[in-house]
Amino acid sequence: MIGKAVRWTIFVVCAVALGAAAGAFAWAFFFLMNSGIGFLWGTVPEALGSPIWYPVVVCAAGGLAVGLFTKRFGDYPEGLNEVLGKVKRDSRYEYNHMGASFFGALLPLLFGGSIGPEAGLTGVIAGLCTWVGDRLRFLGAEFRELSSVGVSAVVSAIFAAPLFGLAVPLVGSADGARDARGGMQLNVPRATKTAVYLCAVAGALGMMMLLGDLFGMGGGLPHFSGIEVGAYELAWGVPLALAGAAAGALYLASGVLVGAVARAMGDRPVVKALVAGVILGCAGVVLPFAMFAGEEQAIELEGMWTALGAGVLIVTCLVKVVVTQVCLGLGWRGGHFFPIIFAGISLGYGFAALTGADAVFCLCACTAGLLGCVMRQPIMVALLLFLCFPVKGVLVMLAAAAIGAAVPVPRSWLGEQGAKGKGAEGAQGAEGADAQAEGAEGADARAEARG
Repeated sequence: MIGKAVRWTIFVVCAVALGAAAGAFAWAFFFLMNSGIGFLWGTVPEALGSPIWYPVVVCAAGGLAVGLFTKRFGDYPEGLNEVLGKVKRDSRYEYNHMGASFFGALLPLLFGGSIGPEAGLTGVIAGLCTWVGDRLRFLGAEFRELSSVGVSAVVSAIFAAPLFGLAVPLVGSADGARDARGGMQLNVPRATKTAVYLCAVAGALGMMMLLGDLFGMGGGLPHFSGIEVGAYELAWGVPLALAGAAAGALYLASGVLVGAVARAMGDRPVVKALVAGVILGCAGVVLPFAMFAGEEQAIELEGMWTALGAGVLIVTCLVKVVVTQVCLGLGWRGGHFFPIIFAGISLGYGFAALTGADAVFCLCACTAGLLGCVMRQPIMVALLLFLCFPVKGVLVMLAAAAIGAAVPVPRSWLGEQGAKGKGAEGAQGAEGADAQAEGAEGADARAEARG
């Protein structure tokens, strides 16, 4: 009989090792993505003389490839919230489609998709951790938590946001799950498990930093410094947050419209993905920053925003949020956080050019306002953006996110009026998951007491 101390030691070692593996996997994914984008969107067009038609042709070819992939392998990767919900409900994530999730996430990004990599990476790591947990289950019931530990680690590594990474597996949703009263559900684990989560997150971020220092091409959200919060900036705070919220409302509304178009097109994954590719390519011809996930493009924009002009930057934001919904709604599978954060950054630079207010202040207020409108949870917005902006901007971020979340939008825009047959079932499933989680906590406590 293995003692409790030995079991927990093994569990912590596994958590750190899986965290490091998640960080290495995330780095490798970003490396492959950025290398592929550099070749397909740098080397090749330069050799061809950078023809104006290049984005349309390549994005259309990407749409064809994405559509054929979906027709052959199915709708992979699953969305980030789908993965998080399954991990929270079942304490596991099935690992028989990890290859499809990996390549399904990478393919649209290589062809310039305005989507994020978080969905595919999270699904693969959750599946890998479940696989390890299944093989170590004989050591104790706590090893079923490895999938949640892995999710926490990989989300922290992807966004370079450890607080957000710690929160999302506990909430069960990257946008902030809501209970029947409209509040956010947060099941806080015991101190011992919290320590394990922290170890896994540290392993993931440490490995990402190590590989980034050795080989370059890391990932994560951009970081800004040197914010100025003066009287002039504060006077613009509410208008900037409302401008971000307006962009967020446009994102939500365009999602409803694109969803209706997708339903009208029926079960035609190749046609839908091809249409999305053509629209993406046409947008990219006029506004190149409308393409791609946005993490590298935010760094590029930082060095050239003063030369683009306020109008171009603001229009880029508006086009970006619409194109992101076109990609997601018509079969280019991925996440939405990276592109809409970039949209907020572009909007912030636009208003900085327009008003003369401090640029980082404008970025903070616009991005937080946009995410607040989309996520509806100011605390989750703050956890996600905490390391993007200086500590001095935290209050600005929280206030802007709260303003964005307070902007009224129809419930149907938030996906709460989804498939009617799944509404009650989903609510019951969430309640059942919470009950199972509480029972599992009690079972673990009893097992430890006996150990």
